[in-house]
Amino acid sequence: MMRSLTVIIVAVLMISNVLAQNQNISNGVIFDGEPYLSINPSDSQHMVISWMGWINFTDKIKIKTRTSFDGGETWSTAVEVPHIENEFTSADPSIAFNSDGEVFLSFVDFTGFDVNPMEGGIYIVKSLDGGLSWNSAVEVLNINADLDRRPIDRPWIVIDRSTGSNQGNIYITSMNAKDALPDFHPYLSLSTDNGNSFTWQDLDATDWLAGDFIPQPMPTPNVSASGIFHAIYPSYVYTQNTLPQYIIASSSNGGTDFDYHTVFATDGATPDAPLAKKGYLLLSNPSNPLHLAFFYLGSPFDDIDVFMTESFDEGITWSEPERINDDPIGNDRMQDLIWASFDSDGDLIVSWRDRRNGSNNSYETETEIWASYRDKDWSQFADNIQITSETIDYNDVLASSGNDFMCIKLQDDILHATWGDTRNGSLNIWFQTMTTEGIILSTQEIASEVIPTVFIYPNPTNSIITIDSSQTLLSFKVYDESGKTIFRKENINNESKVSFNLEALPNGLYLVEIETANGAITKKLIINK
Repeated sequence: MMRSLTVIIVAVLMISNVLAQNQNISNGVIFDGEPYLSINPSDSQHMVISWMGWINFTDKIKIKTRTSFDGGETWSTAVEVPHIENEFTSADPSIAFNSDGEVFLSFVDFTGFDVNPMEGGIYIVKSLDGGLSWNSAVEVLNINADLDRRPIDRPWIVIDRSTGSNQGNIYITSMNAKDALPDFHPYLSLSTDNGNSFTWQDLDATDWLAGDFIPQPMPTPNVSASGIFHAIYPSYVYTQNTLPQYIIASSSNGGTDFDYHTVFATDGATPDAPLAKKGYLLLSNPSNPLHLAFFYLGSPFDDIDVFMTESFDEGITWSEPERINDDPIGNDRMQDLIWASFDSDGDLIVSWRDRRNGSNNSYETETEIWASYRDKDWSQFADNIQITSETIDYNDVLASSGNDFMCIKLQDDILHATWGDTRNGSLNIWFQTMTTEGIILSTQEIASEVIPTVFIYPNPTNSIITIDSSQTLLSFKVYDESGKTIFRKENINNESKVSFNLEALPNGLYLVEIETANGAITKKLIINK
């Protein structure tokens, strides 16, 4: 989801030359997150991946992309998507192909939440060469389009690839950003001219409102093979339903009219789980447009599990929920970070971040990435398979923003997965291909950001600040928000801890660049108040 850059600490760095054998897609030095993978439905070897990457104080976060034409074996040079305005920061990329193989990338670009007045919005760029370059951006929805409701957070893009009258329609859903004023809504932006212009509307309606109790009612969209647009969003309005519910909105005429139905309602609140990534996802079966599947996190057994409910009549009625993760029921281990994919003939894969082998019941414990497969002719999912090759220790970098989803795509009975984890003390984005039986075909570390054991404290501060490292320090520099070097100390004599005084500096954000004896360059944000 969209992020403000006014943070106390953003880790992390990279060790140069140490990991030269790895393909580093992001090449970032502080932050890379939320990889989104899309595969050309007409060419399973053609893939595009996007992510959020920190550049510097001036450029902040930009969206970056790379393309593969050989099934992920090699990737093109990273492309940075320019900001709409120089002072903006970007977030929330998602990608979709149309029927002609053109690639569309939607993202947020705005001033940040601490600027008044806020400017920016959701934008879209198109590529005519498979993702190697991007055309100029088109505004989808302005942050001020709906007064103080800030309707631009977490845009998801889907494109109608049917042969019907709405073929080529581009749908982008969004929700209210943080600190928006009620009333809250899910939003739909629509283009009928191949992304050249957009109109927007509330996705909810009278008697099917999201309500004022859910400040960010994120919709999850999909378009069926017959060209029906569907989106599911959460709602809690007592006069509509005494229980919180998920609602599906469906349109057969390109968003002009909608039919609404309840997916399910429940009084079972999800247990309090700080930091958990509690997303949900709607899919349509490409081989059967009547078949929809909704994946979500639920807690009927007092811990958070992965569930699916499905409809075989285009969302009018829904099945009883099915628990997907097959670890012991009620074992006090939470799951999160769900994603799923149908392939072209109706086979289904579901993936999530799993804590069945963790040491406690919180977010802050060991994890793996697991998945479960269901063939189109099966009535149940197969035994869970582990995607990651090892259990990953928790690292507090996962408490930072930009860790809200992974992506998995099922194509020709081969699954392609991309996710982030912190094995070996590094924040890495991995890309893997494997069979549905769990046989790994290839694994690549496509982004590597080393997390050094360097601490800066106290932060925020107004006087003395200390750099404390497990490695010998060689030097450090302090930059202001314009990127100007305002302080440097070099040739530190075999010390692992040094202090310096910020008292004379104006209040604000500063970047400290630290070099240690093993060649690591660490950059951390600090606040002088």
